[in-house]
Amino acid sequence: MNKLNDLTQTLLMGPGPSSVSPNVYKALSSPTIGHLDPRFINIMDNIKFLLKKVFNTNNDFCMPVSGTGSAAMESCFVNLVSKNDKILIIQNGYFGLRMENMCQRLEANIDLLKFDWGKEVDVNIVEEKVKNTHYDVVAVVHAETSTGVKNDIESISKVIKDDSIFLVDAVTSLGTIDLNVDEWRIDAIYSCSQKGLSCPPGASPISFSKRAIKKMKDREGLIPNWYLDMKEIIKYWDGNQRVYHHTAPINMMYALYQALLDVEKEGLKNVLNRHKSVHNQLIQGLEKINLNMLVDKNSRLLSLNAVKIPKGVNDLEIRNKLLYDYDIEIGGGLGPFAGKVWRIGLMGHSAREENVKKLLKALNHLL
Repeated sequence: MNKLNDLTQTLLMGPGPSSVSPNVYKALSSPTIGHLDPRFINIMDNIKFLLKKVFNTNNDFCMPVSGTGSAAMESCFVNLVSKNDKILIIQNGYFGLRMENMCQRLEANIDLLKFDWGKEVDVNIVEEKVKNTHYDVVAVVHAETSTGVKNDIESISKVIKDDSIFLVDAVTSLGTIDLNVDEWRIDAIYSCSQKGLSCPPGASPISFSKRAIKKMKDREGLIPNWYLDMKEIIKYWDGNQRVYHHTAPINMMYALYQALLDVEKEGLKNVLNRHKSVHNQLIQGLEKINLNMLVDKNSRLLSLNAVKIPKGVNDLEIRNKLLYDYDIEIGGGLGPFAGKVWRIGLMGHSAREENVKKLLKALNHLL
């Protein structure tokens, strides 16, 4: 029996993936052609152009990694962090911990600046930390998916010294909240396809500044990951004569291309306003059924909402009923918030009024 026949249409309102738009599904079914076919090269060039717009950057180096957001994350670290490099990782959630794990594997000299989960990074403490120490790389998460906290990257960027590479995780922020790579002096940034861009996972955008590219090219020895070696991959993504590195996930690139076209058609400002509007709609609806938010209003993510689970309510039981009885997926908590919060995603094609109404109606009935 074909297990695909068991699948139903699920409204994805968890921490990711988000629901895929009909346009993107259609793009996925386009004919597969060769990864060096001139028509595909033309699509690649258009993807780079459109990525520059959503990142708000003039960086020439904008491209999707062949893999999920974690592959994009690792590509930034393996290309920009060398053994014994002095690294500052600013942590206030699970994905800051993953940064630490990657830098340990690269044998970097790591300093950690830790903040409570559920609270935003204190910029004044960051400023004091970097004042008297040179860091080769300073890394921080923009939108901490594990807690629903938005860190003030613009303010953090102002206290980072010019001789440090500023590396930012934008997995849950790209296409959902304000993100200005050039204005905020971000040197390396990574995201994914399956959240704000409404694609399936598998093609994850990154962008490097000229300073980041110089650090990558000036490093000694080989980059310690062949598949993610950007010095080699860029030969496939740039120039008049493309050099094969690996076979790109061709149909996933079609999907990303269509998703970026959809953002351009709606207008990036309109896309961000839509996310803000449905976030406010969700908060108002949750208040009416006496559900409270984990994160303070000023540092809440629009795209990922951590909701406190009321006492006496079974986390998994409610999530299972939402999934099996209502075809709605939301996420559970991570780390210290496991069993204590629900994570409700409002990203990409999922961030629509009718979806919020459907979820609120279901929660109201279940609670």
